[in-house]
Amino acid sequence: MTDVAARARALAEWHGSGELVVLPTVWDTWSAQVAVDAGAVGLTVGSHPVADAIGSSDGENMDFSEYLSVVSGISAAAGVPVSVDVESGYGLDPAELITRLLEAGAAGANIEDVVHGEGKRVRDRREHADYIAAARAAADEAGVDFVINGRTDAVKLGTGTFDDPVGEAEARITMMEDAGARAVYPVGLSTADEVSRLVQAVTVPLNVTAHPVNGHGAGDLEALRGLGVRRVSFGPLWQKWLGEVSAGELAGWAPGDRRS
Repeated sequence: MTDVAARARALAEWHGSGELVVLPTVWDTWSAQVAVDAGAVGLTVGSHPVADAIGSSDGENMDFSEYLSVVSGISAAAGVPVSVDVESGYGLDPAELITRLLEAGAAGANIEDVVHGEGKRVRDRREHADYIAAARAAADEAGVDFVINGRTDAVKLGTGTFDDPVGEAEARITMMEDAGARAVYPVGLSTADEVSRLVQAVTVPLNVTAHPVNGHGAGDLEALRGLGVRRVSFGPLWQKWLGEVSAGELAGWAPGDRRS
């Protein structure tokens, strides 16, 4: 617990520094080591890439114990703070969720508002904020500066779910900050105007998902920094890019048409 507390404290300090932190999204000990060797000071573990790596699927379909085993291995091997995407919490009480994450060596977690295990039901604003508040209280009781990254899919869900998706995301991230989230993650932002608006809605870091090569719809790393973004992760995009590049190269090694 001492190591976890120290790593969580470091992660919390970075989030409170006013500087931008890039937390590459990894899925196993190999990808974690690649990121750390490249200079990453912290990592995120993505449910989507881990699910793909172990032959499962995203959307809380993994066995949570198996997922945490992967997280534990990454945390032990990487030696840097690790934040874990736990989707909506895998049906766990917030206190149990935090306990199990700390046992796995996690220093932080994304918690989203789409409950995949209940037909992708979207928590209402207050329900989601209350879940985050309970998780915050559990971490505080454990004496750990755990970094909760409050995620909303309001923009991603679009006008089929909300009349004003960006406005809904704004309302949700402000409530999550008030509930104790130390970062917020409105998934699906694609323009500089959207990013700028939501950065200004909160005082904690706003997380965006960027492609490690192509950047974000609002621009490259320096453009994001200029907009006030203070946290960047990759979601499944690094893993997907590696797959695309690898498939292209490996195609040249495939056997030719043997019928001739």
